[in-house]
Amino acid sequence: MKNYLPRLVDQLLEKELEAFGAVLITGPKWCGKTTTGFNQAKSALFLQNPDEREQYLRLADIKPSILLEGKNPRLIDEWQDAPNLWDSVRFSVDQRAETSLYILTGSTSVDESLIAHSGTGRISRLKMRTMSLFESGDSNGEIRITDLLNNRNLASKSPHSIDDIANLIVGGGWPASVDKSLDIKQRQVSGYCQAIVNTEIATADGISRDNEKVFQVLRSYSRHISTQATIQTITRDVINNFDSINRKTVGEYLEALQKIFVIEDLKAWSPKLRSKTVISTSSTRHFVDPAIAAYFLDANPEDLINDLETMGLLFESLVVRDLRIYTETLGGRVFHYRDHSGQEADAILHFKNGQWAAIEVKLGNKAIEEGAESLKKLANKIDQDSMNPPTFLAVITASGYGYKREDGVYVIPIGCLRN
Repeated sequence: MKNYLPRLVDQLLEKELEAFGAVLITGPKWCGKTTTGFNQAKSALFLQNPDEREQYLRLADIKPSILLEGKNPRLIDEWQDAPNLWDSVRFSVDQRAETSLYILTGSTSVDESLIAHSGTGRISRLKMRTMSLFESGDSNGEIRITDLLNNRNLASKSPHSIDDIANLIVGGGWPASVDKSLDIKQRQVSGYCQAIVNTEIATADGISRDNEKVFQVLRSYSRHISTQATIQTITRDVINNFDSINRKTVGEYLEALQKIFVIEDLKAWSPKLRSKTVISTSSTRHFVDPAIAAYFLDANPEDLINDLETMGLLFESLVVRDLRIYTETLGGRVFHYRDHSGQEADAILHFKNGQWAAIEVKLGNKAIEEGAESLKKLANKIDQDSMNPPTFLAVITASGYGYKREDGVYVIPIGCLRN
């Protein structure tokens, strides 16, 4: 494909196609799912093509198997528009007993009630997000997580100032924005966010909602980005504008936003501790891209520079987005940690082989010492008779230098990191 911007998920997709008959790629709209799938496909079915859509949907009801005809892997874009295709794909995989047959993409999560079989063992699932800084060319990639896992000494210098980071937060990571001016990026983010409010949220479950209430829920959620705010807290924010809305309704709004991959909260990590400290199980609030929060907060780069507390929360969300992308390409998952004593880590990277790492996110270099001390205290809490010690501890910063401290804690500017 001409002018294709490589994505870190490319290699994962290739490997999953080798292992499964079909692969489903999910993620928010316009994050590049179709382009990534088409890059490895040999034929394609675009269900949202307006010239063919009506007959595609009729065929999906009458004889869905006919829509699967074509060279393999065959891309089926936005499959959820014709749910019958899921079971047809699963049946085809069973009958043909081959791998690399189909690539499905979807911008809403699978509605299990509309399909007869989950596809377990036949259809693998991959999640895409907006672009990490490394994918968009905004990280030099001189510090690799794989090197950190192997305890290597590293040194690098960030290409970014704090002002650059503010621009990257506000501009977002959508592929269409790469190499565009900040003004154009913000216009594109605005269009995306307005679509969430006006149309996209209804695609989650077919329910039409009050646009202004959707906007206020998203605005409140943005104010609580990178925190463990409860639905009740978010509801109280919204009630200031709408006396009629209640906790149940706000919860339903948030569930719909999760289904269309706008919201992606970070789950809590539950390690075995030496003490009887109670671990919080609340998730940390995050959007799939921090630019969404910046939009609903009406925050420009200058606003963030003048409000470093808010910028710190949005920066943490940017770091979590990138860590998720990098870690998942290595077969790991990202969590957060917080216990009732106040001990926390903004991100925990956990890998299948038992390796794990703890990370604190600090916007300014002055807070590095604080972050490092917090991480070392957390490491001492872990019961190392039951679990491995941390493979590495790291403080991720917005700018400056990357290096390994004498106490073993890494300092890593986000503009130097990759998988």
